[in-house]
Amino acid sequence: MRIGIIIYGSLDTLTGGYLYDRMVVQGLVGLGHEVEVISLAGDAYLRRLGHNLSPGLCHRLRSGNFDILIEDELCHPSLFLLNKRLRRKAGPFVVALVHHLRCREPRRRWQNRLLAVAERCFLASVDGFIHNSQTTRRDVASLVNNHRPQVIAYPSGDRFGSPLSAEAIGRRARRPGPLELLFLGIVVPRKGLLPLLKALAGIQRDVWRLSIVGGLDFDPAHAVRARQLVEQLGLIDSVSFLGPLQEDELITTLGKSHLFCMPYAYEGFGIAILEAMAFGLPAIGCREGGAAETIRHGTNGFLLQPGDLAGLAPLLTKLHRNREELLHMALAARQTYVSGPTWQDSVNAIDRFLQEVKESPGRAGTLNAARSGS
Repeated sequence: MRIGIIIYGSLDTLTGGYLYDRMVVQGLVGLGHEVEVISLAGDAYLRRLGHNLSPGLCHRLRSGNFDILIEDELCHPSLFLLNKRLRRKAGPFVVALVHHLRCREPRRRWQNRLLAVAERCFLASVDGFIHNSQTTRRDVASLVNNHRPQVIAYPSGDRFGSPLSAEAIGRRARRPGPLELLFLGIVVPRKGLLPLLKALAGIQRDVWRLSIVGGLDFDPAHAVRARQLVEQLGLIDSVSFLGPLQEDELITTLGKSHLFCMPYAYEGFGIAILEAMAFGLPAIGCREGGAAETIRHGTNGFLLQPGDLAGLAPLLTKLHRNREELLHMALAARQTYVSGPTWQDSVNAIDRFLQEVKESPGRAGTLNAARSGS
């Protein structure tokens, strides 16, 4: 098949969503498909709306001879009107690849209501869905009638293989000193760094140290606020901003950490959780969003409510004092990774889905029914 995939910016951007897109592209190429990446400018949100009116973009998508277009849902402001134009001109089958909905992120209610309108228009303009989790599938269903072709293709944590043995995990868990906490994600509001810093400020400093790994330039003002908060709370000696790390540096950091700690982050799934579990890191995540599909509370990690800042202290204190319990949870986390799908499994599921919607004898009727239901 000839497949187009539409993203903002570069496929090499260091976030979980771009990692998912990159693994899908590489996997589909490996299965023999011809894949073209169509990169749109990541302008300010309102300026992205202008992409819908671009005759050049519409022509490129129509003349590309694509069997299927995969559109990253984060590109929704650029595509919801353009998709309608493609429909009128009998364009290719359009699939939305949904990592999470922006209207589900923590922000002012009126802002999310406006985002929900835009995302609903986009979701209604496509012919099928690739979801990264059951949580994302339910979020989509809350906005549109999604009784149309779809598949759930869970991400994998096997990008680095299975890097640590049970013996190495045991030595690390019993290592004296503070718990090495890892925050692995870009520094933007929905990742919950500010409430995490506030929660950590109330915990004795000999219990923990925090390493923050992830890009600081996605929301520079928010990154500045985070640094200022570290200073205001007197956490300079306990918190390190490492920025985005290259693969070998990230492997080293994962290998020496004890816990993945992002209890106030909203995630559609949370690829970083699985990658941390590959290194035997129990995860502390948020009950809201997709983290609960990976974290089993009290077994391979813990789940906290978004506003429960006081709930972090007893968890960290207990694991700091009881390293055997930490080890038990670390081995359970590693087993969660081992039992999960590989990236090849996920790509194979997407490939089967794309083949089915392309080759189904009832494809035209399915498209018409889906479109009339929009």
